[in-house]
Amino acid sequence: MTREEKTQLIAELTHTLEKASGFYLLKPGPMNAAETLAFRRRLYEKGLRLYIVKNTLLAKALERAGISEPSSFAPVLKEMTGLIPCASDPKAPAQVLEGFRKETNKDYPVLKAAYVEGMLFVGEEHLEALTRLKSKQDLLAELIARLQAPLHQVVQALQSSGQTIAGLLKTLSERHT
Repeated sequence: MTREEKTQLIAELTHTLEKASGFYLLKPGPMNAAETLAFRRRLYEKGLRLYIVKNTLLAKALERAGISEPSSFAPVLKEMTGLIPCASDPKAPAQVLEGFRKETNKDYPVLKAAYVEGMLFVGEEHLEALTRLKSKQDLLAELIARLQAPLHQVVQALQSSGQTIAGLLKTLSERHT
């Protein structure tokens, strides 16, 4: 690979990382061609893509994209690395990974790290937590619903008491006539 090709690849990776809201780093493991194709197809169905990248080029792209401290990625940038950038749903790659592993009954691909919402998760032990991660929109919707709940209860109480009073007045008026 020439220097110009490496520079171009670093620029493309930097652009991809800057556009993404987060990304996952995987160790693909000993997947055969059929397993690799099946895994990529599952990712594609969720609007995701897997890039196999050189660790040195990825490290330079991370630095240029201004993502976290480049030294914090040093322990995971060893061996073969697969990169899955995610644009909107930060838990989609984790769900695809977990579902694929359950379906194939294999212990690979392995999660090396995930960078989601400005936080770095290093290691396989974070996979389950990442599958349950909520997006910012989900959290805001939940917060708004919780803030509206007491107000909604007050409005319902006022409406029901108004109906009760109206029913009582109607009954009293019917007795007197």
